[in-house]
Amino acid sequence: MTEQTVSSAVAVRDTGPAAMVEQYRTEYAALVPSHVNADQWIRLAVGAIRGNQDLEQAARTDVGVFLRELKTAARLGLEPGTEQFYLTPRKSKAHRGQKIIKGIVGYQGIIELIYRAGAVSSVVVETVRERDSFRYVIGRDERPVHDVDWFGGDRGELVGVYAYAVMKDGATSKVVILNRAQVMQAKAKSDGRNSDYSPWNTNEEAMWLKTAARRLAKWVPTSAEYLREQLRAQAEVAAELPAGDGPALPQPSVDLPDDDESGEDEGPIVAEFVDDDEPSTGWPEAAKPGQGAAR
Repeated sequence: MTEQTVSSAVAVRDTGPAAMVEQYRTEYAALVPSHVNADQWIRLAVGAIRGNQDLEQAARTDVGVFLRELKTAARLGLEPGTEQFYLTPRKSKAHRGQKIIKGIVGYQGIIELIYRAGAVSSVVVETVRERDSFRYVIGRDERPVHDVDWFGGDRGELVGVYAYAVMKDGATSKVVILNRAQVMQAKAKSDGRNSDYSPWNTNEEAMWLKTAARRLAKWVPTSAEYLREQLRAQAEVAAELPAGDGPALPQPSVDLPDDDESGEDEGPIVAEFVDDDEPSTGWPEAAKPGQGAAR
């Protein structure tokens, strides 16, 4: 960075992270997909920081990290500070234990990317609790039968989660089903699982849904363009940005590992079907009428 760029970045930083987002409005507007309202996206990003003191302090620790995470959300066209794209404070060893911002694609974000591929008419992602009735036999049932007594009081603890998609031709995708042990295995791979701010601790059910949605995304057409951008945005610390009216976005002070809250490799998902040669163990493997993005 030139001395002038550094000076400009420092000057903006002194006004706060939210003001920095406004400062780089042109750059972010150039990154979001054409179907996304850039002004609304900026308002969401600014509101997420201004409305949370912990997030604002974490953003100040390394503003380059904060702005980089917003770049990921912008390229994906996902709403920052929502269940599409979480913004969470995370302790960083490289910053001597101070908190920095970590962006995490949520289950609603994954489902949104599935819809963008244009091949599905609906996505179902649902958790199962111990007092629910759940039936699914591989090779016999096209889709799970999940009965819930919505007015019967406590449904009990989470015991499983499933996800599947209905294609536009009416066919059902591979059904993904995970039991508690399998979800806990995914959680154990998450570096941030013990953080007070981790979605595993602040919104556990959403992380169960995300784990199933991620598995489903391997079996249905997904927007490869957006996932490639996600991989690129997370891998690059100093990604190039289109020229804008303001100074270039400041970069993180250090390289940070891109750990994922679901404990799984993000990886690009190509927009094509994969042969179902995966053996079924435990529960068969797939979303939620109420919480999934069924349309």
